[in-house]
Amino acid sequence: MSKKFFLMVSILSILMVSSVLFAAEKEIKIGVLYPLSGAAATIGRDLQRAAELTAEQLVNHKNPDVDILMAKWGGIPNLGGAKIKLIFADHRGEPDRGADLAKRLILDDKVVGLMGAYHSSVTKTASAVAERYGIPMINDSSTSPDLTRRGFKWFWRATPHDEYFTKDLFELLKGLTEGKVKGVKAIPKDQLKNLAYACENTEWGASVAKTIEAFAKEYGFHVVKGILYDSKSPDLTSEAQALIAAKPDCMLFASYLSDSILMIRTLKGMKASPRFFWGQNAGFEMADFPKTLGSDINGVLTRTVFIAKLAKVKRVAGQINAIYKKRFGDELTGATGRSVVGVQTWAYVLNRAGSTDPKAIQKACNEINIPGYELVMPWDGIKFDATGQNILGRGLIGQYQWKEGKIDLEIVYPFDLATANFIYPFPGWK
Repeated sequence: MSKKFFLMVSILSILMVSSVLFAAEKEIKIGVLYPLSGAAATIGRDLQRAAELTAEQLVNHKNPDVDILMAKWGGIPNLGGAKIKLIFADHRGEPDRGADLAKRLILDDKVVGLMGAYHSSVTKTASAVAERYGIPMINDSSTSPDLTRRGFKWFWRATPHDEYFTKDLFELLKGLTEGKVKGVKAIPKDQLKNLAYACENTEWGASVAKTIEAFAKEYGFHVVKGILYDSKSPDLTSEAQALIAAKPDCMLFASYLSDSILMIRTLKGMKASPRFFWGQNAGFEMADFPKTLGSDINGVLTRTVFIAKLAKVKRVAGQINAIYKKRFGDELTGATGRSVVGVQTWAYVLNRAGSTDPKAIQKACNEINIPGYELVMPWDGIKFDATGQNILGRGLIGQYQWKEGKIDLEIVYPFDLATANFIYPFPGWK
């Protein structure tokens, strides 16, 4: 055969291989670990639908109604318009299962990276698997500070962690004593000094307890009672009794959905009367929390990263929240908002990498600097430090307020973003 023939065959082979590679990159698989069954199934469902909606309406298809660059793409531009495909895996809140699923997603589903896993305890094991295989994991929603203190090279966290959020709590308490809180005159510190906390006893709740203890000492407050409890417990009577017996000024919680509802119902039955009632996100901000408890949470505080009232100060927050509410009937919360940001971060990272090669994605994560105006959150942006922690995030504190027969979540911290007067003291239950 002639040299010309062999040359033509070689060119055709190259073109065929290139075509296969291009087709392969038209769909980019990302494994997403969420609790889709078990005690946290309601939360997992909400996280899943927020992530799916973001991929569908803000990345894979153009959306002219949203004022961010990504919504104009219709796919990942630097990957030939490739679409993101999210492959969900149900870890049920079980760390060992999360690790097994991460391995399966990497080896069997051939995902280019991972996202999740909501529970810090599951993120801890799943990210260890990703680290072992050299596969990028972008964490959207787990807040145990230790997750970004392990020296990992393949793990990045978009959300602020619990030290940021707990510091916000103590800045709010300090602000109350200094007259900085909207609608409230300065409160004598001795009315707020004694604190009691009850935190669920896993990686997340235990880390919240530690940060509360540390910041209480730093800010000059006194912890009179600290409790770690099983979030799956069907009865929290003894825990509630112990909190009330300590006679705290402030009650602080780190609870998932079912236990946060149970705790409030139990405390209501005992007519607990702290002056200040705060929850560390999670169950306290899920859509089913106010739906279930209604006026019983008037005056309850929750730390978060997203409140629908942000639409007043950030246009894109209102636009994306409107899309979510139109589809599902609920407002975005801090948890579901972080799922949105997780997918947003993956999209911008992939576009910067221009490749699905793990090393290229790793480099892009280390170099990415997403401006705040591109995000649904009220953050300055996303930029990871050497540990993989986003250093441009910030927290909010909201207060549930019963007005005109319905419950609203109002921003009360930061003080410059406050959307309503603060209710003080906590009105309790009659």
